[in-house]
Amino acid sequence: MKQTLQHTPMRMADQFMESYRNHELYSTWHYENGCLLKALEELYATTGEQRYFDYIKELMDLYIQEDGSIRFYTIEEYNLDQINQGKSLFFLLEKTGEEKYRKASELLMTQLKGQPRTREGGFWHKKIYPFQMWLDGLYMATPYLTQYGAVNGEAKWFDKAALQLLLVEERTRDARSGLLYHAWDESKEQRWSSGETGCSPHVWSRAVGWYVMAVVDTLDYLPVDHEQRGQIIGIFERLANALVHVQDQQTGLWPHLLDQPGRERNYLEASGTSMFVYALAKGVRKGYLSGKFKAIAEKGYQGLLRHLLQTDQEGMLSLTQCNGGAGLGGTPYRDGSYEYYVTESIRINDPKSVAPFILAGVEMELA
Repeated sequence: MKQTLQHTPMRMADQFMESYRNHELYSTWHYENGCLLKALEELYATTGEQRYFDYIKELMDLYIQEDGSIRFYTIEEYNLDQINQGKSLFFLLEKTGEEKYRKASELLMTQLKGQPRTREGGFWHKKIYPFQMWLDGLYMATPYLTQYGAVNGEAKWFDKAALQLLLVEERTRDARSGLLYHAWDESKEQRWSSGETGCSPHVWSRAVGWYVMAVVDTLDYLPVDHEQRGQIIGIFERLANALVHVQDQQTGLWPHLLDQPGRERNYLEASGTSMFVYALAKGVRKGYLSGKFKAIAEKGYQGLLRHLLQTDQEGMLSLTQCNGGAGLGGTPYRDGSYEYYVTESIRINDPKSVAPFILAGVEMELA
């Protein structure tokens, strides 16, 4: 059943907000909470509906203490994922003026100031993944850096954010396809890394989705006269063109592994598609991308509505074919092989898919 552009994002958000209170992540400081809160922030900005603001504050206040400390957060992990939920601190500080949100934002910046780096200054994804840059981490931390710089008038963080985006693109880009591999190991020590380039072996849809969302959200706060802004917009256009070539022409969706279209068990996946729709549509609306990408985003969004969104007899929405997650290394070891990616769990209404789906719907409304 096809849903209307105007109604779907709010319906999905309202349904998910209620069910998410019973989700195991609701009571944990976690990047997936941050994904949902970002979607609700955009809904609030678009609709002005108070319930979205109230939910953001309710969830964040489970963690943010009066002295600015954050429950269940530890700096010493040096984990970029832990920055993502902190993006809502700027929103709450602006709306309430409560000092605890400013103090908490400084705490997260303390982590980023000491985040371990590659020789060229690229953030390690986590302390436990030495000398590795993952595309995931760009979304978790780079928009935070630029917004912090804008809020506090500290221009040096614009340079740090731009470096992250440009460096990881340079190191992970496949020259033939223009797509970006999931991760890069500077040390080339990991079994998953190529001995020649240090890159992981495949192009994971959600990883590229994290990257393009990082770009459009970072550009919200990167000054127009920043000397690397044009370069970032240029590589965004180049990557957008690469994405067009691997979009499924029949459905408008994108495959789980972008470098393996049509291969057995490589299903059409919800989170990556939603992320691409959001980033492309926002990129066109903000003038970063050529107007031709509006039709690409529209085709992707209609594909989500027609093929991956289901409605039951009670009117409840289910977003299907959501990849549960994928990583590299660790214990048990994730080798980045084709077999690894296609055997990871497939879920319904996974937060990492629902949040970008809502963002995509909001952007299609604004388009």
